[in-house]
Amino acid sequence: MGTAFVDGRVFVGNGKVLEHATVLVEDDKIVSIRDTASGLAKDTRRVPIGDDTLFPGFIDCHVHLVMDASPDPIAALAGQSAVITTIKAVKNAQKTLEAGITTVRDMGGKGGIDLGLKQAIESGLIKGPRVLASGSLICMTGGHGWPIGREADGPDDVRRAAREQIKAGADQVKFMATGGVLTSAVEPGSAQLSYEEMKAGIEEAHKAGKKTATHAMGSQGILDALHAGIDSIEHGIYLTDEIISFMKENSVFYIPTIAAMYHIGKMGVEAGIPAWAVEKNNIVTPHHKKSIKKARKAGVAIAMGTDVGTPFNYHGKNLMEIPLLVKHGLSPVEALMAATNTASQVLGIQNIIGTIEQGKMADLVLVKHNPVENIDILNDVDAIARVMKGGQFLEDESYKPV
Repeated sequence: MGTAFVDGRVFVGNGKVLEHATVLVEDDKIVSIRDTASGLAKDTRRVPIGDDTLFPGFIDCHVHLVMDASPDPIAALAGQSAVITTIKAVKNAQKTLEAGITTVRDMGGKGGIDLGLKQAIESGLIKGPRVLASGSLICMTGGHGWPIGREADGPDDVRRAAREQIKAGADQVKFMATGGVLTSAVEPGSAQLSYEEMKAGIEEAHKAGKKTATHAMGSQGILDALHAGIDSIEHGIYLTDEIISFMKENSVFYIPTIAAMYHIGKMGVEAGIPAWAVEKNNIVTPHHKKSIKKARKAGVAIAMGTDVGTPFNYHGKNLMEIPLLVKHGLSPVEALMAATNTASQVLGIQNIIGTIEQGKMADLVLVKHNPVENIDILNDVDAIARVMKGGQFLEDESYKPV
């Protein structure tokens, strides 16, 4: 028995919006997109789209499923037992899927928990989005993220660290090119892993057919990562014309993670966020806004990533990044594509997900009303009407854990 989303608005994901389409799903695949509901088999389960909009499953390119969005999440994670971290990560994965995020790229776990979580979801043991895991982030000794990362120094050690993540089953490898906001005693603008170190690690990842990403805020660290062959820049606070030109010419993706800075700035020290983190955040935020607008104007490919798990950046609230992208200069269609088609390209699985097309995985989300006309709908707690992942509705009996 197939399922058909019948006669309504369909956001394809590639810039097209079909106003009166029917999307037929059989097993775990999309089998047709047609302009009429006539001709469907009698036993087809029909889901009227009505005044809502059907989207490809949303994709978050930058999450931390092991982080709990507490005021100082890295410190909390460093002092937490593996059992508690795992339980929290399971709940975070469930909230993520319920919010319409059907695929995530996890940008740094702890103790292999993100890798195990991926396996548990794939086996049907727990509910959650499709996970592309990084294992441990790779940083210099004492560098940004060191309490949860694999510290490595020198090209040979970074090469070994990359090999360790690949051996453990990582889908991509993450490097820390600069300092950041949420690690004390490091500066966001300072370069950390060197060009030579990242080149060695990136080379190993690419040899194994893996994508790479880097936490990169300061200009020199970004340039080092770019020349070393990185595939995506995360955060990208201090983008220069040289950086933007290089990214455009070499098809390097930009994931600005606006929500991370937004929540720290909004909540502040009054909510328990360390004063040093708030101070750094307030310094970098104006530069971040300028960089996003410049990158968009230049035509750099921007994808959605939230850095969810950072202070007050809650799992299940991922879609608020899309209205934030609009506030920073993207059109609603561009921002929605950033969370669908463009995001699938970042992950390198655009032939499987990211658009509503025949033969692709049936990851489909029914969103209330029309976000193209009112993007702030995505901030509503009840914005998501139905979630389908791999041809199964989240509420189906068959989707319950075994």
